[in-house]
Amino acid sequence: MPTNSASRVGVPSYLAPTRTAEAFAFLREARAGIIAGCTDHFPRKRPGDDRNLLDITRLEGFRGIAASKDGWRIGAATTWTDVIRTPLPPAFDALKEAAREVGSVQIQNRGTVAGNICNASPAADGVPPLLILGAEVEILSEAGTRTEPLEEFITGPGKINLGPEEIVSAVLVPRAPGAGRSAFLKLGARTHLVISIVMVAACAEVRDGRTAAVALAAGSCSPTARRLPALESRLTGLEPNEIRSIDFAAHGALGPLAPISDARASADYRLDAVAELCRRAVLRALGEG
Repeated sequence: MPTNSASRVGVPSYLAPTRTAEAFAFLREARAGIIAGCTDHFPRKRPGDDRNLLDITRLEGFRGIAASKDGWRIGAATTWTDVIRTPLPPAFDALKEAAREVGSVQIQNRGTVAGNICNASPAADGVPPLLILGAEVEILSEAGTRTEPLEEFITGPGKINLGPEEIVSAVLVPRAPGAGRSAFLKLGARTHLVISIVMVAACAEVRDGRTAAVALAAGSCSPTARRLPALESRLTGLEPNEIRSIDFAAHGALGPLAPISDARASADYRLDAVAELCRRAVLRALGEG
């Protein structure tokens, strides 16, 4: 179990335990920061950042995807490559598509699902596909386990609802949203190694030729990725041909979004782009793209 000596003055400690009891003891005593794949930790590290570090990647039950009668449990240390390789229902297609566009293959081999969430970037590729699945975050502490909806767990850019002695242990996807089929679309200067201008995830379930349920989420268009409930309601009960003719930006359908203008795109461009990507993503989820 690798660790630096905490007794050496000025030298940060690193621990990669296999037991949660040891992890919480270290977290409490060393006031450590939590790491996993470190694909964002090292690029963000600044001179003088000498925090003690708790590596969760070896903790039992923290890696892998398991199915049960209630849904699916994605361990916090599950990598994007794990997501790509694990057989999952079509509702997870958007998550797999997003996984293939997270950085490079090397990043996908190291980067974790929980790390992507906990970084809380407005442009985190994994968040919109998890939002449309109604994902919840499983949070572990010495007091026990609690769950929180993903949309409430991420509170702003770089901000999450996690206590100093809590660890994200898994992402939970309930069984009901897993009945549909999904798609993910990302707009950027290129497909890989780029921060997206806009991204959209859509999930749709069809019965008797009409949409029985539609879920839509957009990223890079607000401080946190957001679901679009008004647009979801408008698209429910329609045939694919009817969806093609709808104005996806009308009637305040994109109201939850608040894009900014920056070096990559203007706010107006982002709103135009997200409306078109929503149309394309829904049609792809319906098999009509």
